[in-house]
Amino acid sequence: MPPTDSRKDAIDDLLSIIGDALETALPEQDGCPQQLREAMRYSLLSPGKRLRPALVLMAAEACGGDVQQVVPAAIAVEMIHAYSLIHDDLPAMDNDALRRGRPTCHIQFGEATAILAGDALLTNAFEVLATRFEPASERATAVAMLATAAGRSALVGGQMDDLAAETDGDHTLERLQAIHRRKTGALFNVSLQLGALSAGASDAQRKALQDYGDALGLAFQVIDDILDHGGHSAELGKETGRDAARGKLTYPALMGEESAREHAIRLINVADDAIGLFDSAGWRLNWLTSFVLQRI
Repeated sequence: MPPTDSRKDAIDDLLSIIGDALETALPEQDGCPQQLREAMRYSLLSPGKRLRPALVLMAAEACGGDVQQVVPAAIAVEMIHAYSLIHDDLPAMDNDALRRGRPTCHIQFGEATAILAGDALLTNAFEVLATRFEPASERATAVAMLATAAGRSALVGGQMDDLAAETDGDHTLERLQAIHRRKTGALFNVSLQLGALSAGASDAQRKALQDYGDALGLAFQVIDDILDHGGHSAELGKETGRDAARGKLTYPALMGEESAREHAIRLINVADDAIGLFDSAGWRLNWLTSFVLQRI
């Protein structure tokens, strides 16, 4: 398909594939309490941009792979993302009541059920990869990649440092970017790398996707901070202004809103440059950078 600026052409077909797969991702299972399954489905199926699973499919396509083959990896990534949002929203963490335009999981189902739903989604993600990732010879590698991205030195470690930065006074750009390379960027990058792994990508292709993911993940977080700083809850589907109220380390607070916008634009340009080697095969990845930037 040739490059296009149309969202319908660029991502809607992928979102349809992802949506259909998510609908059937959590079938009834002996031993799983109904309330737990409902809480898991509530969070996994809540309306969202689905950028991370879309990145899995986009990377596979850019590297010449089969989009349908990599759907299980996309579902596993979205399970990790959904779990992380459930736990981020808990009273002991960010204490948010609104997520994706709906009550957060702990508001809807209670705190204990929300914690268990997050735990179950986390472990289910690895079950999906271990049993359904193709090629089967790469299943152990895929599991290890996702575990690292979701673990103590990446997503969880970034979240821990994000909480610590509220009180320890270490407010530097280097600290902020180190947090978000792990908290946001790690899952962006593993999404791309799982797609590449399934497609049998070359080292050069994997490196290009790594550079793209590094820049896109940071740009996404910069823009998210800008929107939280000046956006409206009804438009974003979550409460805004809470980061500033808590003294949280953010790009607008550290750099000023205009400088943060300029920083996001620079990062998007880096992301676009990184995937030049894919030529027209990477057209969806190019479209996505424009889409992310249009949010501001």
